[in-house]
Amino acid sequence: MIVQQLLFSLLLYPAGSASIDLGPVSVPGDIILGGLFPVHKKGERTACSQQIYHRGVQRLEAMMFAIDRINSNPRILPNITLGVHILDTCSRDTYALNQSLQFVRASVNNIDTSALECVDHSIPRPRNNYTGPVFGVVGGSYSSVSLQVANLLGLFHIPQISPASTAKALSDKTRFEYFARTVPPDTFQSSALVDIVKSVNWSYVSTIYSEGSYGEYGIEVFHREAQERNVCIATAEKVPSTADDHAFDNIIIKLKKKVNARGVVLFTRAEDARRILQAAKRLNASHTFYWVASDGWGKQQKLVEGLEDVAEGAITVELQSDNIPGFDEYMMSLTPETNLRNPWFEQYWEDTFDCILEKNVPLITHTNFNVCKPELRLSQKVGYEQESKVQFVVDAVYAFALALHNLYRDLCKDYRKSGVCPAMTQYDGGDFYKKYLLNVSFTDLAGSPVKFDHRGDGLARYDILNYQRLINASGYHYRVVGKWFNSLELNLDHLVWNNNQTVPPTSACSLPCEPGMIKKQQGDTCCWICDKCEEYEYVFNEFTCKDCGPGYWPYEDKLSCYALELQYMRWDSPYALVPAAFSCLGILVTLMIIALFVKHNDTPLVRASGRELSYMLLFGILLCYLNTFALLARPTTETCITQRFGVGVGFSIIYGALLTKTNRISRIFDSASKSAQRPSYISPKSQVIITCTLIAVQILLTLVWMIVEPPGTRFYYPHRSQVILKCKIQDMSFLFSQLYNMVLITICTVYAVKTRKIPENFNESKFIGFTMYTTCIIWLAFIPIYFGTGNSYETQITTLCVATSMNATVALVCLYSPKVYIIVLHPDKNVRKLTMNSAAYKKYNSGPTSTYTASSTHKGGDPSETIPMQNVGPNTPSRSSCTAATTEPASDSVALL
Repeated sequence: MIVQQLLFSLLLYPAGSASIDLGPVSVPGDIILGGLFPVHKKGERTACSQQIYHRGVQRLEAMMFAIDRINSNPRILPNITLGVHILDTCSRDTYALNQSLQFVRASVNNIDTSALECVDHSIPRPRNNYTGPVFGVVGGSYSSVSLQVANLLGLFHIPQISPASTAKALSDKTRFEYFARTVPPDTFQSSALVDIVKSVNWSYVSTIYSEGSYGEYGIEVFHREAQERNVCIATAEKVPSTADDHAFDNIIIKLKKKVNARGVVLFTRAEDARRILQAAKRLNASHTFYWVASDGWGKQQKLVEGLEDVAEGAITVELQSDNIPGFDEYMMSLTPETNLRNPWFEQYWEDTFDCILEKNVPLITHTNFNVCKPELRLSQKVGYEQESKVQFVVDAVYAFALALHNLYRDLCKDYRKSGVCPAMTQYDGGDFYKKYLLNVSFTDLAGSPVKFDHRGDGLARYDILNYQRLINASGYHYRVVGKWFNSLELNLDHLVWNNNQTVPPTSACSLPCEPGMIKKQQGDTCCWICDKCEEYEYVFNEFTCKDCGPGYWPYEDKLSCYALELQYMRWDSPYALVPAAFSCLGILVTLMIIALFVKHNDTPLVRASGRELSYMLLFGILLCYLNTFALLARPTTETCITQRFGVGVGFSIIYGALLTKTNRISRIFDSASKSAQRPSYISPKSQVIITCTLIAVQILLTLVWMIVEPPGTRFYYPHRSQVILKCKIQDMSFLFSQLYNMVLITICTVYAVKTRKIPENFNESKFIGFTMYTTCIIWLAFIPIYFGTGNSYETQITTLCVATSMNATVALVCLYSPKVYIIVLHPDKNVRKLTMNSAAYKKYNSGPTSTYTASSTHKGGDPSETIPMQNVGPNTPSRSSCTAATTEPASDSVALL
């Protein structure tokens, strides 16, 4: 009640000195619709300037055009005439609020004036009378204007529909209960601008916005959504409502300091956008920035007039609108002589044609004037183009008309007189807004759907425009390059930037990191340095590298990992072919020797060499050769078990047999030098048992090893890009497993050294010595090579294979080549000659301390076990240090052991 009394006091008095009274557009009718349009631009020192605003004039005429169409349509509000009361807002919110007071004066009749009294004690009364009540208002255009006016009109329950105000705050029904609009709020437009920025891959932009609800609310939503989508704001500059050229120059200077932010988003009024372009031109920044602008710029030609080179390449958003059929013809039919209801049309005419009407020429003047010719008409040749908001103005008028029609149908169906029934004139405007206006839904004159949501907002549909140079021409035009309806559809191929660039320019604080690199933030979230992930890491997210883990390696794009191919010895590798060929040759030679010995099994040479141990030696040599294939095979539990037993047992057979042999020879000659008693455990059976016992120790140790370290396979990673499949054998474990064989080799070598000076007729010990010396050399070379090549599994396995085969080959060559030579090439020497129990031996070695008979017949011995000898020279010492009894040289050779 207090607010109404204050407002009523304002209504009783004129609006004072707000500005020059430019007069409204008043058309009488049964129902009056108010209108608020920016016919003039705002003045710098006064509320209104004398400069006409062409868009505002078109919107005003669009309302008149719609009123005429509705009044001539008998199916809408029959027998009821709509009138208008249109005011100029001069693009200024405070002036528009002052002007809007006229709309509520008709409501004063409903105010209780009993508590009011004038200064002269007269009864308060309205200043002006109208032909009917103001049922609603179409306007204003700027959001700042609508915010002010909506508050005022809401107090009197006067509905308002804006054809252009897009501020987000106007959707708040707790503040603006009776406000609606045929356009969507800026939240959608802000989303469209962010989508555009993202589509051209900009991540660092500057923003400029106008002071007031339109710019401030719009840019607030843009900033919030940009941050959510990783677009950073380099600088945000506000254009004050009283900004001069110096203020605009300062804005451009600040933008130029952000060198990498070449994209600039404008959420400004049209006049502010033009002055920004002018400032950029003044400061030689015509091609420095790339503009993305809201519908405040839209597709206005006047805004870029004379600034085409600065605006070239700009991307603008415009509410999707179609030309209203018949409106262009309506405008082109108007002249100052025929359009008498619009008091500002003469000024619009003179500004459009840059002339002065004859009736406005001063009577006394010393200046030549360009007098307007009578045949002048509006057309595209003079720059006329249907303004984009015309459709929304017409839609707003039609929404009021159809809602009033529905109200008339419900309340005045029994009213028989023409005009508005009393129930309709007294109907509350708030109820009219909620029950009728918000429920209107129709297809407009351009064929587009029109309806309001529960907040009174219109549908969100935008055209995306690109300001381009005409092909093969010097002019420019706005080209539709996309649309936005809940999501962006942008044709990047149709975009043309300044200087005819077709590739989107870069606007980023830091360039995107290359594959395999992550961002290290530096201050702003869009500013970073790129840091390379390790070669074994992948990019988990744009800020984090993660280890792929052992056995995995990142793809080239570093986005994920794949399992590395298992590496093991391949049969087609040279590292496998060489030892395999060597082993095959050894196996073949070994089998041939076995076959040769079997064939000559009963010859004196074979019998004298100890057949049982010879065959065991050959089997051990064959097993060593076969171990190569177990070592080269793909590691499995079975092959790993075979490797453990094969290598150790193979060596223990060879060196166990050799140890038994050398020990036997050593004991025989040691015993011969001390007594005539035959040593024990020198029979073939005893020798086999001793050898098998030595082999059994290795087998037992291997079984213990398998219990302590169960067999199986493991993955070995010499470095991160390699995974090798190996047996579950540690290198040191393998070395320890061969300690027993090393002990056998060492003892064999000691015995070989001890028996090196026996008579030449016992030269098998000499070959055993050669074997053991060479074996020691091989092992001394093998151990450092094997452990020094741990990171190269191929070299390590090949070394082990070759070392094993070399040991077998040394034994095969040194021990069996002399025998094979006799058997194959000199079979005549494969006969029994001089033995230790022969008369010749007794003659050569007679003496009380040296007489020793090793006859196989003594104590049940086997004749095959006699030790043949060559003739001993007179100076050759025996094991008993006895001298020979004869100096006769040997007349023929004796079989070799």
